[in-house]
Amino acid sequence: MSERILVVDDDRDIARFVELNLSLEGFEVDVAHDGEQALAMATANPPDLILLDVMMPVVDGVEVVRRLRAQSSTASIPVVMLTAKSLSADKVVGLTAGADDYIVKPFDTLELVARVRTTLRRTADVRSVSPLTGLPGNHRIDVEIAARSRSKEPYAVCHVDLDEFKSFNDAYGFLRGDDLLLVLADVLQKSASEAGDPPAFVGHVGGDDFVVVCSPDQAEPLCRRVLAAFDAAVPAHYETDDRQRGYLEVTDRRGELRRHGLVSVSIGVACYTTGDRDHRAVVAAATEMKGVAKTQDGSVVAVDRRS
Repeated sequence: MSERILVVDDDRDIARFVELNLSLEGFEVDVAHDGEQALAMATANPPDLILLDVMMPVVDGVEVVRRLRAQSSTASIPVVMLTAKSLSADKVVGLTAGADDYIVKPFDTLELVARVRTTLRRTADVRSVSPLTGLPGNHRIDVEIAARSRSKEPYAVCHVDLDEFKSFNDAYGFLRGDDLLLVLADVLQKSASEAGDPPAFVGHVGGDDFVVVCSPDQAEPLCRRVLAAFDAAVPAHYETDDRQRGYLEVTDRRGELRRHGLVSVSIGVACYTTGDRDHRAVVAAATEMKGVAKTQDGSVVAVDRRS
């Protein structure tokens, strides 16, 4: 689908000029002529980007940006401001309010299109990365696996998940839980870097779920390195008494004290070798094998050996 741009300018000639040029570049374009209308349209159907004039009656562009950033449904929409002023102070005000970029009128059509495309690309890059680990997120993971599938070359998907992570968070808090996720992310990246060619890909699905994409012959050795390195690192993240006991005592929602083992890793591996197997089926098989691994104690890797 074409990316959708909301153009906001009280000068109807300029709005029409921008609409026409962006449409010719393949964008879908909506137009608003005042701040209130722009806020209503952005809230009802959030666009991929907003081109926003600064100087408008009633609600100016700076105030529109502030209101957009204050609403969860519109807070992440990229905004490029259009201004007739070139003073640094005016640019700073717009950027401080939350704008992503600005263009000074009169502007060149090529510059306008380039700024729009650059801002969209930069926003897509940011959204495709986990804010905690800096690893590629869901969209980038899907793109990577789909690309390997299209190449028809053999590949393996390793679905990585932590066991007893919730009990760790309940006992120590989510900030220390984040530290543990960073340890796993580091272990995965180092293990992947040792896999050789072709380069292994590491992504962060979210929470305590990660994915490694590599060649089938790299998969098991890589996973074994992950298990060994993570198990060696985990004890240092527990309090001395809990570490020496080898378990946590956490009160559940019924008020009962329960024992939970130390955090471990479960990895499910599925491979594509030949045929027309859809990459989503490979991912589903890896997730199924992760479930098999989680039924066993400690850190475990389970490989789908079904042909």
